[in-house]
Amino acid sequence: MTKFLIRIFVKDYKNVKDPSTRGRYGRLAAIVGIATNVLLSGLKIAVGLLFGSIAILADGINNLTDASSSVILLIGIWFAAKPPDEEHPYGHARIEYLTGVLISFIIIFLGIQLLMTSVAKIHQPEAVRFSWLLVLALAFSIIIKVWQAFFYIEIGKTIKSSAIKATGLDSRNDVISTSAVLLSVFLGRLTDLPLDGIMGAAVALFIIYSGIKLIKETAAPLLGNPPDKELVDEIRKRVLTYEGVLGIHDLIVHNYGPGRTFATLHIEVDAHGDLIASHDMVDSIEREIAEDLQLQLVAHMDPLDTRDPLTAELNVRLGEAISAIPGIAEIHDLRVVAGYSQHKVIFDVVADPVCDYSDAELKNILQQKVGEISPYCYCVITIDRNYL
Repeated sequence: MTKFLIRIFVKDYKNVKDPSTRGRYGRLAAIVGIATNVLLSGLKIAVGLLFGSIAILADGINNLTDASSSVILLIGIWFAAKPPDEEHPYGHARIEYLTGVLISFIIIFLGIQLLMTSVAKIHQPEAVRFSWLLVLALAFSIIIKVWQAFFYIEIGKTIKSSAIKATGLDSRNDVISTSAVLLSVFLGRLTDLPLDGIMGAAVALFIIYSGIKLIKETAAPLLGNPPDKELVDEIRKRVLTYEGVLGIHDLIVHNYGPGRTFATLHIEVDAHGDLIASHDMVDSIEREIAEDLQLQLVAHMDPLDTRDPLTAELNVRLGEAISAIPGIAEIHDLRVVAGYSQHKVIFDVVADPVCDYSDAELKNILQQKVGEISPYCYCVITIDRNYL
């Protein structure tokens, strides 16, 4: 059913990296959510009022709020698709993350409201009249919500939308809550315990927990989580396939929302080669990788002296030295500036964000290593942090 709807309503559905296609996926998810949740809300509210069940009534109100969340999702996707402007030169795609956070807060609010209502129902229980019509209505709701959860999660994964995946997890919560209500309807015939309120309270606590978890997940991109490892590895692999590339370093990936990724890196080339040809190669790398991976790439060219024996020895010896230092990934941009009495050794060190050594301690350790290789060298060291 999900794939059928996608093929019918999403033009060019296979090109998920295209912002227009992402927008069509998002609009489909939101419109389906509005339609199904309004239907289920009306059904449950009517059944809850008819048979006197606070749990079913609360579940229906929950579905009505789900429809409101779908409206928020639709608005968020529309804003996220707006092109860059003077005030937002990197686009508006991060609004989609804000939409996910807002939906998470709505989930928590609903959980608190349901918890309060359920506790009141425990203190002042009312009998729920059993009816097979009630059972059929709840069973129908569960079937729709199971499909809805898979529908949202599949679309969310397809276009990598945290907001749509959050909505899918909310639908999963609805499946659990409605199943608990259905179970209480049957068990209520066997006991005088206020199961309607107890089940409602248990479901409410689960919904609150899920909302808090969703806030952490949807807020992470706004706070600045590490870039996708698959994307980083793909950039590295593609750049290193070009003839003339000796290595890369200082790769930084910035995420300004789904479909709005910017990357910068330094490409190492032979300083004794044709620098004009190397520059042309770097231009090609920027253009081709940006087109293939749907991102903005800026590359800086770093010429390396591959013929100086001292530079070669320092690269090998320092590489061996840093392998014994925890938290140090690599060195790069090593070059030697010859002087009359001393040589200046310039290089960068890539350290983990959390390292056992301070910058000053690292510089002191590496200066000692260079001094062991040649007492006539002093170091100019830059400490970079590895955020990949």
